Amino acid sequence: MEDQREELVQRWEREQESLKQRLIEDDTEAWEKTPSFSGLCRVGGVDLSFIKGDEVNACAQLVVLSFPDMELLYEVSEMVTLSAPYIAGFLAFREAPPLLQLLKKLEKDEPSLMPQVVFVDGNGLFHYREFGLACHLGVLSDLPCVGVAKNLLQVQGVAKSEEHLSQISALKKAGDMFPLTAASGRTLGQALRSSDSSTKPIYVSVGHRISLDTAVRLTHSCCRYRVPEPIRQADMRSREYLRTHFPPNSSE
Repeated sequence: MEDQREELVQRWEREQESLKQRLIEDDTEAWEKTPSFSGLCRVGGVDLSFIKGDEVNACAQLVVLSFPDMELLYEVSEMVTLSAPYIAGFLAFREAPPLLQLLKKLEKDEPSLMPQVVFVDGNGLFHYREFGLACHLGVLSDLPCVGVAKNLLQVQGVAKSEEHLSQISALKKAGDMFPLTAASGRTLGQALRSSDSSTKPIYVSVGHRISLDTAVRLTHSCCRYRVPEPIRQADMRSREYLRTHFPPNSSE
């Protein structure tokens, strides 16, 4: 069993490394290069929610919102069975396939509603091997992607240290940020105070086809609360789907 797991990890590492060769960490779209994101009309958000106590069956969710008004243009919820095991650092091999399928379904059914950028509930470059879920989904879908994590992933020398906590305390207003700098000296993301009403930052990193500066600016532009609206809506709607179809008190 241990040999199989080790073999799987090695295979996934090779796949990650191969996909990473296609990663673009720069702005590729005209709207990304304008101060007000002129030309950006549709932003997507993806998320997976699990039935409590069940790590295999999940609700995969895609929402597309208008920009800058954040009005719902499209949503789809789909129950999926995750066949790949959870291994730290390889979340994408579990979660990217069903999320990619939702994007492909939208492209086939209603291509005019395809998002121009996708917010992913998870990390991008800010990752053990600088290739998290947002990078994985971005490269496979070839869409600009932004990774937004609600909790700090302690990797590459970034830790929830006293220094980190004091940096958080120094974030006085929405829009304030500090870099997430790896031991190598490379900036892998930004801790962003996204809302005046929440002192807890979110952790923003590049997914694909967007620069870090643009990713942070866009994330802040999409925040009505702490979490950017595309992810917040995807999370709320996937949880609501599970509550409706799998009530907590329903029999097994």
